[in-house]
Amino acid sequence: MSHAGDLLAELLAGYGVTHVFGQPGGQTVALYDGLNRRKERVTHLLVRDERSAGYAADAFARLTGRPGVCDVTVGPGTTKLADGLVESLNASVPVIALVGELPRDWAPYREKGVASQGFDQVRFLESITKATLVVPSVAALPQMVRSTFRLATSGRPGPVALVLPHDVMDADWEPDPAATEVDDRYRVYPAYRPVASPDSVAAAAELLNSSRRPVVVAGGGVHASQATAELAQLLERLGAMAVTSFSGKGAVAETGRNAAGVLNPLGPTESLEIVRHADMVFWCGCKAGQNTTHNWSLPLAEQATVHLDIDPGELGRSFRPTVALCGDVRSTLTALLPLIKKQPRAEWLTEAQRIKDDAAELRTEAQASDAVPIHPPRVMRDVAARLGPDDVVISDASFSAGWISANIQAREARRNFLFARGQGGLGYSVPAALGASVARPQGRVLTVSGDGGFGYAIGELATHVQHGLRTINIVLNNGTLAWLAMWQKMFFAGLQQSVDLGGLAGGPDFAAVAEGLGARGLRVTDPKQLAAAIDEAFACDRAVVLDVRIDPGATPIPSYRRRLDEGKTYPRPGTVYQLPQWRRSPDLKRDA
Repeated sequence: MSHAGDLLAELLAGYGVTHVFGQPGGQTVALYDGLNRRKERVTHLLVRDERSAGYAADAFARLTGRPGVCDVTVGPGTTKLADGLVESLNASVPVIALVGELPRDWAPYREKGVASQGFDQVRFLESITKATLVVPSVAALPQMVRSTFRLATSGRPGPVALVLPHDVMDADWEPDPAATEVDDRYRVYPAYRPVASPDSVAAAAELLNSSRRPVVVAGGGVHASQATAELAQLLERLGAMAVTSFSGKGAVAETGRNAAGVLNPLGPTESLEIVRHADMVFWCGCKAGQNTTHNWSLPLAEQATVHLDIDPGELGRSFRPTVALCGDVRSTLTALLPLIKKQPRAEWLTEAQRIKDDAAELRTEAQASDAVPIHPPRVMRDVAARLGPDDVVISDASFSAGWISANIQAREARRNFLFARGQGGLGYSVPAALGASVARPQGRVLTVSGDGGFGYAIGELATHVQHGLRTINIVLNNGTLAWLAMWQKMFFAGLQQSVDLGGLAGGPDFAAVAEGLGARGLRVTDPKQLAAAIDEAFACDRAVVLDVRIDPGATPIPSYRRRLDEGKTYPRPGTVYQLPQWRRSPDLKRDA
């Protein structure tokens, strides 16, 4: 006899779902039975920890343009999934979370876990999702699934939780073709492409055309909208420079003359300098958050701005743009391009190139370092030389993002880099590699994390091995929680409390741990060993861990390097933080 699990599995297959990431519980076995009967169409990947299911689904969605799907059981499965859902919510990634629940009439017993594993899941999930829906009956299940896909992929994408009561999922279902009808418009995102109003597009074009030193800040919205080609046309026609957020890395090819890398305190120095030289900044599919604006120091008071976002709630949040464009990035750029006058702006591009060349000279010197312990830019240089066009680099949180962004260029306009910048939580990269590997099977997936971040999800390395994933996992091992260690030194008079992970001599041997989990483990202590070790990793037919012992004093943040060299204690940040100053951007024509 068929049951609601069959109905749900059939609907998922109808929406083009090819992979589901999760871990079963007693309340969700009907779903697993339904998936098992459709395993030729939908593959389920078992994870070791429910946190990993959310991260894997997030990475899958970012790389495919389709919603990522994960599942967990009631109670502890839900609470562990929270990290992934918040990452997807803040990064605007469409993830569908299938969440087990106690039987409907057990509601009085959820409080304080009187019914095993019970708690108010709906209230919990509502704060960390775009929407949370509860399935009230088998009859309502098809429409609830349709709503879930519609909400996840339309407007500003985001995670949606579908809560599945145990008694609903186990109930009988009489197969009915009408019940399994799907709305195929919501198989991909963005489901709809609204265009900014003609008046606002014309105003933006006038402002862009009148600028002398334009810069575009490209965010993750460019990737979500698949607008890299339109952005490239705009840059070429306008003679503009481009920087990106972490989520936007790869929105432009960083090898071209118009690109200046990632705009972030962890990013390359030239990006900030070039933006500061601009007279007009176009924030394109970018929410202009704290990190991309360098702690809200950007845009400068004298800079005119255009802000394009599909979410009207972002337009005017951090600053009032001179021109606001509310719409899909690709469709709005398509409307804007015919109004842009072709201007070479050779003087501006020459000035920007000088800034880039000065920074590149210093970076090349760092990348050639033969120092022991190893300097991270050397690792990134040797990795970059071996990357292919389909390979994906996934950064964990912390300093890894800075080492990647400054030292590995996006050679083409494509999403080949994933960063955990929605929430910035440690432990993203190794689980995300599960989703990335099945989303991009023709490429190699590389993760880069510190020893702190790698420890969060090392168990998922066994999942990589079990599923035959040829991931390369680089651990920048300095034996410490380096960011916090430096923070304590700078702001708390040299304090070093609870940041030691064993040091370079006493910490875990991740290469040995990898071998124990069935992966290949390589330990690198000298930069002269790097090339051979990376070559072996790329040639290996299974998952690999490169345990690279790096300098504990290395940081990609220039201000940290300067302060640590000075050796002074600075005022504690909480005593000097200021409320971000909201301001109006000026009009170029009026101020000319």
